[in-house]
Amino acid sequence: MSDPQRRLTPAEVDAAGLADWRHAEDTLRARFRTGSFAKGLELVNRIGAAAEAANHHPDVLLTYPAVGVTLSSHDVGGITSRDLDLARTISEQAADIGARPTPDKA
Repeated sequence: MSDPQRRLTPAEVDAAGLADWRHAEDTLRARFRTGSFAKGLELVNRIGAAAEAANHHPDVLLTYPAVGVTLSSHDVGGITSRDLDLARTISEQAADIGARPTPDKA
């Protein structure tokens, strides 16, 4: 297991293969098209539960008809394995409810 406090290099972040996510400076960003406000709220609730379980909290923007998510480990000023793990979980939750990633708009 990698050190969750170690800031990852851009190459390490890119190698993680997070297709739904875009690496932008010191953050990971994703946008999931939900198609309805209710489905967006469901995704936000799932993200909240996953964040609490991981004790790692993203910035989340709920709009109609999408949810935007930004991940970063503020304590180290960049992306860590905690961000990669939570990004994977969020992508799984989005897929589970049929929310489509729109990485070109992240």
